[in-house]
Amino acid sequence: MINEVNLNHVQDRWTLADITALFDGIFAEHYQTRLIRGDDEPLYRPADSETSYHQIIFARGYYASALHEISHWCIAGEKRRQLEDYGYWYSPDGRNAEQQAAFESAEVAPQALEYLFTQACGRHFHVSVDNLGGDTDVDREAFQQRVMVRAARYQDEGLPLRAKAFCHALNVYYQQGQKLETAIAQGLDRLLCTRLC
Repeated sequence: MINEVNLNHVQDRWTLADITALFDGIFAEHYQTRLIRGDDEPLYRPADSETSYHQIIFARGYYASALHEISHWCIAGEKRRQLEDYGYWYSPDGRNAEQQAAFESAEVAPQALEYLFTQACGRHFHVSVDNLGGDTDVDREAFQQRVMVRAARYQDEGLPLRAKAFCHALNVYYQQGQKLETAIAQGLDRLLCTRLC
């Protein structure tokens, strides 16, 4: 892990420009997908007649939102990536108990990947139950435990291909302190070798 002397140096590197460059450098050419800073709400938008590439739009310029939305993309299959927001309906803040349970079940895997990405960046992870205005009690600790169990399973069984390449690049850049170009090249190598080898 990162020691305190290196922590200040790493914090200077947690920029939107860097995370965007890492993502786009690995995936823009091979998946025609780019990471885009958005406004209030995140959105996945597939390519269309006006935009030739798919867009992972993260909320308000938040670094954590970028990692979270990348996590969803890393899980989505090819058919899902052709649909806006992967074809899922999002129930907004204010969910009842049944809606919250469905939300948490759908969020375990993406938040587990987000946790692994966050660790690779040397940042602190916070689960999101995302229901501040709901009329039901939320057991944040139980949900966090489910996320951690899933993250451990990913570590034991291996990450999905895109997540593996991205996590490797994050590790090279943030943990090993390599240049952005090196991290992108190694992420690409991991992506392409696994796809072609």
